Amino acid sequence: MAPDESLVRIDGPWEHRSVHAGGTRFHVVEAGEGPLVLLLHGFPQFWWSWRHQLESLSAAGFRAVAVDLRGYGGSDKPPRGYDLPTLAGDAAGMIRALGEPSGVVVGHDWGGLLGWTMAARHPKVVRRLVAVSAPHPRRLRAALFGDLRGQLKASRYALGFQVPMLPERRLARREGALVGRLLDRWSGPSWPEESVARRYQDVFRIPHVAHCSLEYYRWFFRSQFRPDGLRFARQMRAEVEAPTLQLHGALDRCILPRTAQGSGRYVAAPYRWRLLEGAGHFPHEERPEHFNSELLGWLADPEPER
Repeated sequence: MAPDESLVRIDGPWEHRSVHAGGTRFHVVEAGEGPLVLLLHGFPQFWWSWRHQLESLSAAGFRAVAVDLRGYGGSDKPPRGYDLPTLAGDAAGMIRALGEPSGVVVGHDWGGLLGWTMAARHPKVVRRLVAVSAPHPRRLRAALFGDLRGQLKASRYALGFQVPMLPERRLARREGALVGRLLDRWSGPSWPEESVARRYQDVFRIPHVAHCSLEYYRWFFRSQFRPDGLRFARQMRAEVEAPTLQLHGALDRCILPRTAQGSGRYVAAPYRWRLLEGAGHFPHEERPEHFNSELLGWLADPEPER
């Protein structure tokens, strides 16, 4: 029997609830009071990837809210809407549904691409931006076309995701073993622990999660040659006006550090780049103390340097 959405309601020093934005129901997890920090996860994960930051941010006087993105975890899994413009609209609407005009947006992997998109298309809702293991979408596009032996080779797994139906079956079969292998392949040494990998594997077996998560990749790759993708690329030339922190693991084999470097050219506001030694694609989980120190120090700085 496949797992159900109750798996994502993990107990901790936080509260679970639902928020509606753009006609979609999102499962969110909230901790603390103060300025809003919206936490957006990546693949192949769900809100729980931010468990360390929910605790550290709430202790530091922030209202931290981690979300299950569209199609993931306990959120709705509609048949469409997995393009970055729609997803950015989801998150912008979520900030307003949480009762705030704006917030700090922290995004990892797909959540980071979503954060960049929000900052360009919905600038009024993004007070500050933190991109984790996520280049600016135009940098990623350029690397896929221009770094054939580097980023394109590192992204060959995503090319395999373009095949219909088979990839989602592979993600869910054998108790989600492929999810565990991806986490291990993309991380630095000594992560993830077996219990952590097992939790992600189980949640990815919730009906429709594997399929919906792959729709993100399918839109991004296929749209590069369609009018909607070219229009999106033009819109992403808009400079980011929010102070931006970019954090990246030095050992990341999924999104190469050289792909992410250079994203600051799209930021008109103060910008800070930090390469986290010893971490791979999941620095907020692999090195949570180091990551939290960088994040909280930057949030506490009223005028972060360029």
